[in-house]
Amino acid sequence: MSMTSVLSRIPALKLSGLGWLTGLSLLLVACAAPPPPPPPRVEAPTNAVAFDAAIDFAVDDLLSQAQRLPDFKPPEKSLVESMLQKDKPVVRSKIVVDASLDSQTGQQTAGTRFLDSRLLQRAKAKFPQFEVLPIPVSAQSTKVLSDERYLLAATLSPLGQGGNDTQARYRINLSLTDLRSGFVLAQAGANATATGMDATPTAFFQDSPSLARDRIVEGQIRTSQAKTGAEADPIYLSSLTVSALISEGVRLYDAGQFEESLRVYEAAVARSDGKQLRVFNGLYLSNKQLNRNEAAEHAFGQIVALGLSTNSLAFKFLFKPASTDFLADPKISGPYEMWLRVLAKEIAGSSHCVTILGHSSKTGSEQVNERLSLARATTMQRKLETAAPALTGRLQPLGMGFRENLIGTGTDDLRDALDRRVEFRVRSCS
Repeated sequence: MSMTSVLSRIPALKLSGLGWLTGLSLLLVACAAPPPPPPPRVEAPTNAVAFDAAIDFAVDDLLSQAQRLPDFKPPEKSLVESMLQKDKPVVRSKIVVDASLDSQTGQQTAGTRFLDSRLLQRAKAKFPQFEVLPIPVSAQSTKVLSDERYLLAATLSPLGQGGNDTQARYRINLSLTDLRSGFVLAQAGANATATGMDATPTAFFQDSPSLARDRIVEGQIRTSQAKTGAEADPIYLSSLTVSALISEGVRLYDAGQFEESLRVYEAAVARSDGKQLRVFNGLYLSNKQLNRNEAAEHAFGQIVALGLSTNSLAFKFLFKPASTDFLADPKISGPYEMWLRVLAKEIAGSSHCVTILGHSSKTGSEQVNERLSLARATTMQRKLETAAPALTGRLQPLGMGFRENLIGTGTDDLRDALDRRVEFRVRSCS
């Protein structure tokens, strides 16, 4: 901006004599002062740190990278700027934050909820020139991103133990994407210990009948881990509206507002991009809580049909420890009879042959769990063939032991329920 244009836009400036010279000097300084240099990138800790400290480091590292870009430089507070904006409201671009997920399971947990809360709080403080907010859901549930400019995606990944740092348990990954170009502007991560991290799934994911890691979840994981300059996952970006609806439905379900959560999931499934596993899980759970059993069974059938078409069927049939019997708690195993009936019907009505993979928790020896997981798969085979005799010869049991544990804690309770899952993989009948 030239000095003439600056002066012409300050009609209220009436100075004379020394006052004029002083004002002119201030204007010259303000116009000539170079912008502050971007901060140096935050030095990564050499070892894993506590969960809250790891979140703070990742956000700060993302900030130091972003501030090298023109839009992310700290707003100048010069005399000229304050005069020019005195009577004009400041319009801030928006950074929207998607709900973070456990990358191993696709679940939201107490840990990811804490990550969301701390991430939002710190990002708001570090990006004052932006409006930082969770992805909003519009009243009509048709469009989320109207004037949002940037997307912050986050995931939390279990690392286990080993290597040089035996305390490294989780990896936090954050990325900042320009929604207009679809490219990742910055990516940051940090390793965290289990200190302060609660991996318990939220109620929605604890209650869900199937593993909820679908194509859009995969896209969020890829985007959160994408290198700076890479393209964000296009399917994930194009489905942010339905992702927002899913997150809102999860929040309502976790709060016990089942009527409201059902309405949100019905709005989601009506969309062209809403035929997703998490949406069908939401329809099943909400209807089940409202004792709408016929609608719940229909939604479960949609889960099975989608799983067969995408070769991704993983159900949480919970067994007693060291047993092939289901848990006796009717709140947990009560729906299993219906699950088995619908599974048998959908598979029999298809042209598929299926391998049944049994899994076990990480308790006991490897040999014991190999036998136990195979026995569980065989038990499922017999139950399905009893429900639909046409399946005889089309099902093959296979025991996986604990080789493909998703949680791996060996607690044998709801926290590691996914480790006792049974999966169905489509195979050629020939």
